[in-house]
Amino acid sequence: MMTNLFSSFDPLSSIMGLSLNWTSTLLGFLFIPYLFWAMPSRWSLLWSSITSTLHKEFKVLLGTSNPGGTILFVSLFSLIVYNNFLGLLPYVFTSTSHLAMTLSWSLPLWVSFMIFGWVNHTQHMFAHLVPMGTPGALMPFMVLIETVSNMIRPGTLAVRLAANMIAGHLLLTLLGNTGPSLSSTLLIFLIGSQILLLLLESAVAIIQSYVFAVLSTLYASEVN
Repeated sequence: MMTNLFSSFDPLSSIMGLSLNWTSTLLGFLFIPYLFWAMPSRWSLLWSSITSTLHKEFKVLLGTSNPGGTILFVSLFSLIVYNNFLGLLPYVFTSTSHLAMTLSWSLPLWVSFMIFGWVNHTQHMFAHLVPMGTPGALMPFMVLIETVSNMIRPGTLAVRLAANMIAGHLLLTLLGNTGPSLSSTLLIFLIGSQILLLLLESAVAIIQSYVFAVLSTLYASEVN
């Protein structure tokens, strides 16, 4: 039972001896050509509207008028949301449910923000360690607390995304495994509940991608 439950998260499963699980991460790039059609589809127009809205919001968070500064975070949102939705398809490996993938996104971003901030805005970074109005006796503790909270940022970003992806997939798998033992009447309710849960997972896929991108943008804005 436990083996079947977690088999969908196993990156070592293979097809004809070839381990192709992680290549599903790149499937999102197959949708890029559709954005350049002479007559764009409704989905292309919808996606263009979403990305333009994200560009405007991220420009406000970063406090910059340069549209090039938001490309990284909009691209990050696009990559995550593509992988989250692909993971909802049957027999498609969910790479965002693994810390190896989510941490490989959050850790390099956090390290680059820290290097940029401490090299170019050292005094500003020191000021972030002690909030305004902090009593002198509490300053050493506030520095320690702020340092720890800053150090765990990449881990919280990675764990939040991976845990939310795993939780929904496990619920779908558990409900699916109970199907063969149910009667026809209960099976109808089971299918209905799975459809509702799948809609909830679709919303979670978008929300978690948005949260990851927004938090990364906020972390970048602190070092400007």
